[in-house]
Amino acid sequence: MSERHSARPIRTFHPRRSRTTPSAASALTRLLPGWGIEVATAPTDLGREFHPRRPVVLEIGSGMGEATLAMATADPDTGIVAVDVHTPGIGALLAAAERESLGNVRVCIGDAVELMDRLAPGSLAGIRAYFPDPWPKTRHHKRRLIQPALVRRAAELLAVGGTLHVATDIPDYAHQMLEVCAAESSLDVGAGLVSRPDWRPLTGYERRGLAAGRPSIDLIATRI
Repeated sequence: MSERHSARPIRTFHPRRSRTTPSAASALTRLLPGWGIEVATAPTDLGREFHPRRPVVLEIGSGMGEATLAMATADPDTGIVAVDVHTPGIGALLAAAERESLGNVRVCIGDAVELMDRLAPGSLAGIRAYFPDPWPKTRHHKRRLIQPALVRRAAELLAVGGTLHVATDIPDYAHQMLEVCAAESSLDVGAGLVSRPDWRPLTGYERRGLAAGRPSIDLIATRI
């Protein structure tokens, strides 16, 4: 049995409770059938979900979708598949994507690890995981998303030249991310840990962290 299929698998999410606005609820009802991807029936190549076909970036944990929307707007030739269990956030993203007439956004309500298990090697242009749950207590570090098995699978799914872009505002987690990614022989960690690149939009969570005095730390690893 693999690490990813252990009795207590790492999850990319922990359910949150919040209110779904009327616009988000309407978007879920109207758009999810056409813009949503089911984990259990997802194609092995997510590029099939876009017309015209585009290179695809998988975003793990899209939250309320502000960063997703900004990146989709800035890069219309790339398809973004946003995965999150937070239904109000997915609804808000769908409503905004429709309002902005963005055809390069698709969503998946569920666990990105399970979705990644279905995908074909080399089928992704990028994988993003911005501010995954830091699990700050030492005894909970084993629950963190960025672990060797996840990074190994991410490297398998990336096309040569594709990138794994992760970010956190917890220094010890950032160093763990660097250690794990640097240990994967098919990834080049480049400059290592860096400040947020100008082209990466701020997330809502990140703004709160900055207000609390926690600067962001990014790592971009490239498939070689």
